[in-house]
Amino acid sequence: MVNPYGNVVFITGASSGIGKCTAQALADKGFHVYGTSRKSIGFEKRANDGFIRMLQMDVTYEKSVKEAVKEVLDCEDSIDILINCAGTGIAGAVEECSGEEALRQMDTNYAGVVRTISAVAPGMRERKCGLIINIGSVGGVYSIPFQTLYSSSKFAVEALTQGLRIELAPFNVKAVTVQPGDINTGFTNARTFTKKSQNSAYGKAFKQSVKQMEYDEENGGGPEEVTKVILKMIRKKNPPVSVAVGGKYKLLVFFKRLFSQRAVEKIMTKMYPKSKL
Repeated sequence: MVNPYGNVVFITGASSGIGKCTAQALADKGFHVYGTSRKSIGFEKRANDGFIRMLQMDVTYEKSVKEAVKEVLDCEDSIDILINCAGTGIAGAVEECSGEEALRQMDTNYAGVVRTISAVAPGMRERKCGLIINIGSVGGVYSIPFQTLYSSSKFAVEALTQGLRIELAPFNVKAVTVQPGDINTGFTNARTFTKKSQNSAYGKAFKQSVKQMEYDEENGGGPEEVTKVILKMIRKKNPPVSVAVGGKYKLLVFFKRLFSQRAVEKIMTKMYPKSKL
């Protein structure tokens, strides 16, 4: 696969879902893929000179991130492409979220991205070449009721990528946010809930909204749909600021640019009809 950046890829959250699917696709195309997860899963060779090597890393610990990046650089001359896939989802009404729960959500989905960029970007900057792909969400464009903490973290990733592009542009380092919609992965079963949501004051509204989320995710496309978009971004010399995955979600993102916030609220109310009491 011809690309403008190089063949060494560092992927967070590569043990499942979008990260795993993307790691396998890139290895099959001859890339040297270093995937990370909180559990080390060893070394796996692939065809066409490509491979996946899994490293133990926790994006919520800076030392862990630095050690994993160093381990890659002990084997390779550079990290050419960084793909930030690691993420979690916490559901609950904003009123019923504690500050600690909010920080935990942001620690993985936002600060985790910051930590990996801080460890990898210096090498890209010095070489004046590199690509950073942050996995955002359409939920980072439209805030999802009762999953507002998650949406907030993905809104933050959007802002991060926008600023990052400007900062790194003089060094020829590119950045893009890929925005999946509802994707059928292990994310649904891994979703956690705020402590107060166990006896939520929002009753049926909360339960019906979560039920709708689960239905949409379980009936969504597979992670390979996101992988295809990631591969497309890797081939681009000048990727866009962000790109949504799937025609329906591209349309939703386009509508957000045209409509007022009040109109957006009506759209979300129709998508989550039980999100109001």
